[in-house]
Amino acid sequence: MIEATDIKRRYGNLQVLKGVSLKIAKSEFVSIVGPSGAGKSTLLHILGTLDKTDSGSLIISGLDPFKLSSNKLAQFRNTQFGFVFQFHNLLPEFTALENVCMPGFIGKRPENEVKAEAMEWLTKFGLEKRADHKPSELSGGEQQRVSVARALINKPEIIFADEPTGNLDTNNAHQMHELFLQLNKEMGITFVVVTHNPEFADMAHRKIVMKDGHIVS
Repeated sequence: MIEATDIKRRYGNLQVLKGVSLKIAKSEFVSIVGPSGAGKSTLLHILGTLDKTDSGSLIISGLDPFKLSSNKLAQFRNTQFGFVFQFHNLLPEFTALENVCMPGFIGKRPENEVKAEAMEWLTKFGLEKRADHKPSELSGGEQQRVSVARALINKPEIIFADEPTGNLDTNNAHQMHELFLQLNKEMGITFVVVTHNPEFADMAHRKIVMKDGHIVS
């Protein structure tokens, strides 16, 4: 499903990725670990087409996303991928329900359909009574569940997660780990997760270890 070959990325004088190659199969759950500065988040952002390579190639589902126009790439990203970040990235002026709906609205899907599906996800995650609350009125665990629901609204093939439990307490982090594994098993969604949590990393089908811009194991 994902095939990256000899990916290199530099920011100024800093060579962050130094020739990274990897393959990720459909429905696989992959964790990416390593010390700070190893290049984990940079690799994740490139795989998710949020950043571009300096050299090397990326093929996703048989397609080179970086050969698409900016509009086509945005559409591809919105329909194929879901993203979950450490700091939730929820829009503060919108309710939980509106935040979950946002990718569907951007994709110009029917409003009623998107709202109904968003409410289904919030209900599945135990947040049906919090749908009209804004992010500032939600706990950290609730905000992260909203961000996961948002990532799922367009039925993505792949979810990219960057330290998704880094800001959560132990109990909420464990619940999020179990939720990701359940979604992977029941829906066949491919997960690529950057994490410093060793318990979470070891739950994955495969653990990729990075150091100094290389994959070392």
